[in-house]
Amino acid sequence: MARGTARKIDYFTLTIFLVLLGVGLAALASASSDLGKINHDDPFFYLKDQIIFGLGVGALAFLGGLFINYRLYKTLATPILLVNVGLLLLLLSPLGITAGGAQRWIAVGPLTMQPSELLKLTIVLYLAAWLSSERRTTREKSLSEGLIPFVSMVGFICLILLFQNSTSAAVIIGFVSLLIYFSSGARWPFVIVIALGGLLLVTTFILSTPYRLERIRGFVDPSVDVQGSSYQTNQALTVIGSGGLFGVGYGQSTAKNFLPERMGDSIFAIIAEEFGFVGSMVVLFLYTGLVIRGAMLADKIKDKFGKLVLAGFAATIGTQTLVHIASTVGSIPTTGVPLPFVSYGNFSLVVFMAMVGIMLNVQRNS
Repeated sequence: MARGTARKIDYFTLTIFLVLLGVGLAALASASSDLGKINHDDPFFYLKDQIIFGLGVGALAFLGGLFINYRLYKTLATPILLVNVGLLLLLLSPLGITAGGAQRWIAVGPLTMQPSELLKLTIVLYLAAWLSSERRTTREKSLSEGLIPFVSMVGFICLILLFQNSTSAAVIIGFVSLLIYFSSGARWPFVIVIALGGLLLVTTFILSTPYRLERIRGFVDPSVDVQGSSYQTNQALTVIGSGGLFGVGYGQSTAKNFLPERMGDSIFAIIAEEFGFVGSMVVLFLYTGLVIRGAMLADKIKDKFGKLVLAGFAATIGTQTLVHIASTVGSIPTTGVPLPFVSYGNFSLVVFMAMVGIMLNVQRNS
């Protein structure tokens, strides 16, 4: 049984996934060494933390996603999402931790979790289950049973995230939700209305929040506040440029001495500095291959729930990767979005590893 199952696993997806995990550990080892030595007198402190609490727990999440029949998630999708929304609301309690101007973490003893990261998984499962319901097969084409409930539910979740200053998470979740809705066969007018409404909502929050406006100003004119809102982007661009074609060599980065968020939001800049344009493109091709493969597998699957789950997770990985890299190179304002499988962040790594496990599960069982 196990041997037959192993033969069915999509090794292309599995290989890219494992390579990206390796890239992440290597990049983190280099990017975090100075901070580890300064903060904990151990250059490998953050690497070991990521391996134990990120990769270790993530391996369990991956195996659970791989071997628990994915159709069970269809039954559990609604209660799981409700629990996740409850965790989002808990951020407003004393358990919530505010950092960088945003309420994103919940402290449970020595551990922390980020409900908005988990939401990237649970929202896909919920929408896939809802849109593939056997009792209502035309939800995606119905105004009263499709468009209005979809906008109400996704809009409510995005509003919570925006009020908690998690703009990037709201944008990613809203965009991926729209892609799932479209993939299910939604009418074009519905998709356009939702897209315009989402754009209006995000724009309103940006214009009404001083710190968000400051980021936009720094993005439009990086010279406005070179030591403030534009500092991280300017430094990242300098670091990327210093890498040239082939980079300065692994472990030879000088940016890890001064670049803000070098283990997380700016880790792609460290990769670009050490491995150059060529190395950066290799990493980008790995992500592109993973996303395209997910889309191709989704196209072949007849089970609607499985199809939407695969498409949704592939879209989530692709969108978050694009947002991270675009933010690093200054194509969009600084977002604070981690690079999947690579950036330091135990909980984010666990969530994305679970996604890949479920993707492989859908592929081999459909």
